[in-house]
Amino acid sequence: MFMPGKYYCMLMKINVDCNACCRKLRRIILNMKEIDSNLIEQQQCRVCVCGIFKPSDVARKIQKKMKRRVGILEIQEFNTDGNEQGQRNNPAGG
Repeated sequence: MFMPGKYYCMLMKINVDCNACCRKLRRIILNMKEIDSNLIEQQQCRVCVCGIFKPSDVARKIQKKMKRRVGILEIQEFNTDGNEQGQRNNPAGG
């Protein structure tokens, strides 16, 4: 269940095969105010986002705006004080 005080780092797999796709993805992520930081690895087709959000909602929003399949590879959950709460892996994500 989503708790509003939880800080998540989520690793996703999304096909960003050209620089235009990478720029579009970066623009989408920067416009999402719930995301604090991001890392786009274009060569590995991976995106890491961190912030206070509901992971499934962020993945769904990126999928709709990019019109591409998004797979959640890993979700790390942190308390707001910075201690790691737990880690959930999603092997079916990609």
